[in-house]
Parts: sequence; structure tokens; C-alpha cells
Amino acid sequence: MSGDLEGANVLITGGTGSLGQTLVRRLLLGDLGQPERVIVFSRDEAKQYAMKTTWKHAYAATDDIIYNNFDEVIEFWIGDVRDQNSVEAAVVNADVVFHAAAMKQVPTCEYFPAEATATNVLGAANLARAVRGSDRTHTLIGVSTDKACKPINVMGMTKALQERILVEANLPLESGGCRMACVRYGNVVSSRGSVIPLFRRQIANGGPVTITLPEMTRFLLSLDRAVDTIFAAYREARPGEIFVPHCPAARIPDIAAAMIGERDIEIVETGIRPGEKIHEILVSEEEAPRTTERAGHYVIESVLPELQLEDAPRPLSGEYSSADAVVQGQDLLDLVAQADFVDPAAGDVPVGT
Repeated sequence: MSGDLEGANVLITGGTGSLGQTLVRRLLLGDLGQPERVIVFSRDEAKQYAMKTTWKHAYAATDDIIYNNFDEVIEFWIGDVRDQNSVEAAVVNADVVFHAAAMKQVPTCEYFPAEATATNVLGAANLARAVRGSDRTHTLIGVSTDKACKPINVMGMTKALQERILVEANLPLESGGCRMACVRYGNVVSSRGSVIPLFRRQIANGGPVTITLPEMTRFLLSLDRAVDTIFAAYREARPGEIFVPHCPAARIPDIAAAMIGERDIEIVETGIRPGEKIHEILVSEEEAPRTTERAGHYVIESVLPELQLEDAPRPLSGEYSSADAVVQGQDLLDLVAQADFVDPAAGDVPVGT
């Protein structure tokens, strides 16, 4: 297990996303030591440009995303996890990889399942192959989702396969090489596509606020809490494990009502969307017997017996569902208040200022 990232080269796939940007900020703050280089890997040059100019506080027209790019602590790398050559070129100088690139919008994945498979499944396989072929990369942490647990939608199915690909890639253990593990968590309250930014826009426009079903619940956590889970897995995970945070959950109508407050804004029920669950699960009933606790997280051991290394107390007697962890009142208001991410690509106030 690795302790810190002092002097390391860190590659973040999907590094221009909301999670990726928060991860970059936390790395540069030195939460795990000061890395030598942070490589932001994504296929969207516009988001890379916006992110770089934001971090440099440069708001005039500039081409300096290219000028001196490879001599700076934050290095921007255009590439696509679907392309094996692109992935290998980025991985070659990376000590550690945080894999956050994904197609994650549930309805979009339902209408474009082949595209979701290409990114979430084949992209993970490309990355696993690249790091296994690297003499340098010692750790890969993949970012998964509660929708991978008992999946009913394409996004969850592809993320479940991503998990299994990264777990299996640890074998054979005797060959050494890169340690691969995953994190799995619920909805990040301030990420792109989260319900809270949507509700904020609807409220700012005077409503209505749209919900799907009144009984629907979701796990919620802040971007920083998501990064805490990634860092815990980096510090503590053994090959093939999945780290799961202890998460609060909320009913969607309660979130809407908390955000509306005393304003006269209508809440409209629109019905469930393609591929949605009523409740989400972070640890299934089948996974509970091989789930332990470490570093303040549930830790799911691999389904593969070769990677089941720990004989420890099992804290869960059944599945870990969002229906069983509902918060209300001030606890919910405090949770909603953590949704403070702004997107520089959309012209908002810079991240980290």
C-alpha cells in the first residue's frame, strides 16, 4: 500500500470533469504530498482550455494551453480512453492513475449503449492493459458508482463491468506490477448532471421544480468527500478491493423542498426516466458477506478467491440501500449547502478561488 504522492507523476483520466477538477485541487494542496506532475487527460480541448485559463487566472485570449504545457505542474493531455495508443502514450510517465473518465448520464447511456460500452468498458480495459504493460505505474484507482450494484441500466451495467475488469487485472498477483482497486459511491451533490444544480436553475427561473417519483431516494456526498474516498483507497486498498463511503441519503422531494424554502414555487412530478431505480444500493446483499470496514469505509473484497486476503468482522448483515439512510431537516440543508462547485467551462466563477 502507498502512503503519499510526494514527487509522483499523477494521471487523471476525465480530469476536466467536476470530480477531476476537485481531485486536481486537492492534489495541488498537498493532501497526499506534493506531486511532481498532475496530468489532466481528456478528449475535450474546450474544457481543458477553460480549466487551464481558470487555474492561471488568465481571462484574455491566449494559446498558452500549448505553450510550455509540458513544463508545468498541471499538464494537459488530449486523448481518449477508447484509443489504446492514446492511453499508452499518457500512461508511460505516470506513477499513479486515477480513472474518472466515463459516460455517466443514465438516459444518454440508455439511448447510446454502444457508446457507453466503448467508454466505460473498453476504456477501462485499455487502461488496465496499459498500466500492466508499464514498468512505472504502481497504482490505479477506478471511480465507479452505486448504479453498478445490482445494475438495471446501461450506465450501471457498464460500470459494473469496469469494476470487474480492474479487479481481474490484478491477477496473477505473483507477477507484481500495478495495484488496481476501485471506489464506489452515490450522487455527488455538485457534479455535472446532479439534481441539485438542476433544481437551482429551475428555482432561479421561478419553477416549476421537476421530480420523478416522490418515494425516490439517492445517496448524496460532496465532491470533497468523493475525493476523500479516492484518497482512502489509494492509501489503504489491497488489489481488487472496492472502497465505499458511509453516505447519507435523501428523498428527492425533500431535497427540492429544502432548496425552495419559503418561496412559492411548484413541484411537478414527471415520472421515472429510462433506466432509473427508485432506490440505489452501494453494497448488495450478495456482497455483504465479503465486506469489511477499514479507514472509515466499507471495503468489498473481490469476488475472485485469489484476491480475498482478509479475514475480518463483517459489519453488514444485508444490502446497504439509500432507502435506509435518509436524512431530513438541518442535516439535509447542510448536505445541500455543500453543492458549491462551479464550472469554468460554463463561464462561472473560477474553481479554487
